[in-house]
Amino acid sequence: MIVLGSHSQKGTKTDADGLVGNKCSQNLWVYTADCMPIFFADKRTRTVATLHCGRKGLEKKIIKNLVKIFDTFETSRDDLLVAIGPAISKEHYLVDKMTLKEFYRKTENKNITVKLTKTKKDLCFSDSNHIREQNLNQLDLKRSAYRQLLNENIPHTNIDISNLCTYKFNDEFYSWRRSKTISRQWNLICS
Repeated sequence: MIVLGSHSQKGTKTDADGLVGNKCSQNLWVYTADCMPIFFADKRTRTVATLHCGRKGLEKKIIKNLVKIFDTFETSRDDLLVAIGPAISKEHYLVDKMTLKEFYRKTENKNITVKLTKTKKDLCFSDSNHIREQNLNQLDLKRSAYRQLLNENIPHTNIDISNLCTYKFNDEFYSWRRSKTISRQWNLICS
């Protein structure tokens, strides 16, 4: 769900995956762990928005839905700047074959053949610290988000993607997949 910033009350949290600034000088906050904070700004009107976007958000085409909201503000794609913040990298976001195929089925507009390759991370520790082999595949959330942005005709020169991984940099970021923590990063954009 994407809501307008004015519908969020000061001192309270709004349960939504996206916020759109609809007043001047609004601060929009989103918290993430391994999901992507994605920031949008119209450089002409100074309208801003932010998304909490992970696998499920990409499957539900949350980026497309947010761009439709910018269309109601008559935002030109050439004026729309996008930044994808720190999130889990494909090397650390491993999913089973069925999840990967289902993801591509939901995120692509046509049937595609997905090439599945085993990763070097095929060995995982179970709760009893015994190694078990799993058929896991890398899922690149940032690349998928980038492709969805390009599909919305946002120029590639207007998109910036952080190369920081929330899983890898354990001193800088919280990661649900790494430590099952409930702690999160707070991400902010101001108009």
